[in-house]
Amino acid sequence: MADLIISKSRTKKAATTCNVSGDFYGALDSYVRKAIATAEARAAANNRKTLRPADL
Repeated sequence: MADLIISKSRTKKAATTCNVSGDFYGALDSYVRKAIATAEARAAANNRKTLRPADL
């Protein structure tokens, strides 16, 4: 797997009421990568090269 695009320390800080398991980071990274890919496809379908919040 490529390097994580999410920050483990920031993810841990964001989870204020729960602990974070070691395998959560990989799952979160996969989720974010899929969201980015979907946003890229939507932007491309709209003839744009810039991702916007609406693309999510």
